[in-house]
Amino acid sequence: MYIDQKIYKAQSINVKGSLFHFDEPKIMGIINLSEDSFYENNAETPTKEIIDKIDAFIKNGADIIDLGGASTRPNSKLPSVKVEMSRIMPILKSIRGKFPKTLISVDTVRSKVAEEALLNGADIINDVSGGYSDKRIMNVVQKYKCPYILTHNIENSINSQKLESQNTIKEVIRFFSKRIQELQKIGVHDIIIDPGFGFSKTIQQDYELIKNFEMLHLLNTPILVGVSRKSLIYKNLELKPETSLNGTTAIHSFLISRNASLFRVHDIKEMQEVKMLWKASF
Repeated sequence: MYIDQKIYKAQSINVKGSLFHFDEPKIMGIINLSEDSFYENNAETPTKEIIDKIDAFIKNGADIIDLGGASTRPNSKLPSVKVEMSRIMPILKSIRGKFPKTLISVDTVRSKVAEEALLNGADIINDVSGGYSDKRIMNVVQKYKCPYILTHNIENSINSQKLESQNTIKEVIRFFSKRIQELQKIGVHDIIIDPGFGFSKTIQQDYELIKNFEMLHLLNTPILVGVSRKSLIYKNLELKPETSLNGTTAIHSFLISRNASLFRVHDIKEMQEVKMLWKASF
């Protein structure tokens, strides 16, 4: 199925009273503050260096900065709420002060962390558990009227079990249809969906999602892509995350041609180049 770029309906979300448009693909820069992230963590990096890194992200084209204080790599364990907040809040406050107009997303599966983040300047909550880890997180999103990134995942597993399905894309669309309806019933309408590449899925299931990516547009929401340097790339190429930039760019190039809305990436400059060449081709 091919969706003509000319007729593709651009989406938007309401962020604190202003519309953020996906009339062209947007870029989200990753800042990992956990000590056991699978690639490139900033847990021990001084605040000034993190601020410098974010400054470079913004100059190279990042539209959103995504802060995470807990690793969600396969079989990882969540830190305590206290530890997660101690990693996120000081950096969040520094970013908000230094870059007042930059959108900040906080990557958390916990309602307490989400609420504290929103009180300290975060704009978006990015919940990779699909709402399963802490059901109160959706009420926090409703209370603060913030956009919510809804990731496909399976119950009782952030990334420790695998999806049992003979039709991955059908299961993913079924999940989103149900969850979006639940969110809309409580007044949450600014939703970005993330098909959850690498989350509770085999590499084969990840590629089934890529193959059928355009079917996700049936849900009529912006779609986030999070494949940057993940195992579906480096394991397929028999590499390591550190050497998987070229493979990441290849997948990004394919998915930008399928009208993905938002790319969560480690490498901003390279993603911006993909975007520039995509724009030049139309």
